[in-house]
Amino acid sequence: MSPPSIPLPPGVRVFERGWLSANGVLLQGKENCALVDTGYASHSAQTVALVQKALGSGSLDLVLNTHLHSDHCGGNAALQQAYPDVKTLIPPGLSAFVRHWDPVALTYTPTGQQCPQFRFEGLLKPGDEVVLGETAWQVHAAPGHDSHSVILYEPATRTLISADALWENGFGIVFEELEGVKAFDEVAATLDLIESLTPSVVIPGHGSVFTDVGAALSVARSRLEGFVRDPRKHAKHAAKVLLKFKLLEVQQATVADFVRWAAGTEYFQLVHRRFFVDLVLARWIEQLTGELERSGAAARSGDQIQNA
Repeated sequence: MSPPSIPLPPGVRVFERGWLSANGVLLQGKENCALVDTGYASHSAQTVALVQKALGSGSLDLVLNTHLHSDHCGGNAALQQAYPDVKTLIPPGLSAFVRHWDPVALTYTPTGQQCPQFRFEGLLKPGDEVVLGETAWQVHAAPGHDSHSVILYEPATRTLISADALWENGFGIVFEELEGVKAFDEVAATLDLIESLTPSVVIPGHGSVFTDVGAALSVARSRLEGFVRDPRKHAKHAAKVLLKFKLLEVQQATVADFVRWAAGTEYFQLVHRRFFVDLVLARWIEQLTGELERSGAAARSGDQIQNA
């Protein structure tokens, strides 16, 4: 839950999750009960349990996704099963691929991640407002980490649900840059947008709720400048994050199986081809796995690689 010392609007509760699953934001009020972002598929039972404990016999009326990465919408299907009347709202950019379910276009297959098929009933269009609980929240486009992502802002309390556009210590991987599309400028523009909104409280997609927005923006801009100067640095960081994500999911695997999985996953092939073609693919992944171990993000026991 969010730290008690940080004020949130009435009826707002934050389920702070681990890095495999995005935070969930539950908003309860007279108009409806809504949940923003639903975590990763392997945590879907936990997501449902958290919501059921919070609501008791009450109903969940809305599920909203800030974007459609697997760690933000992996619990949608389970919540739709638990609450058959719930309506789901998603950003418009990839809605056709959800309607005609395409896990390749939605990036789940290329990244080697899971997301059970879900339905949606409406769109979160930038420029609109949506009532969550009993308060109107502004929907703003926030491209960069994901070109179709949105953030939600409540101006009366200056509360921002920032998804992966801004964390206390940075922001999410810029996937379009990995794919050859220039998007670092979009990250910068989204950071400028967040600054212009002057939020006093930020509920990020990962990590704790925070109030020192100026410091977070400074950290994010510094990281961005480093990635702009050296795109390979961003690509290497992204590859390690994706490896860590898989390790969070499986917890343990043989080193050989882990390297084999990564080498057979399309996204690692793409990043390797664009940025690290001078290295043999399997050897590059072994190096990244070793760096995770040395940084304390993974541990080795014999031929096993373990999450740490």
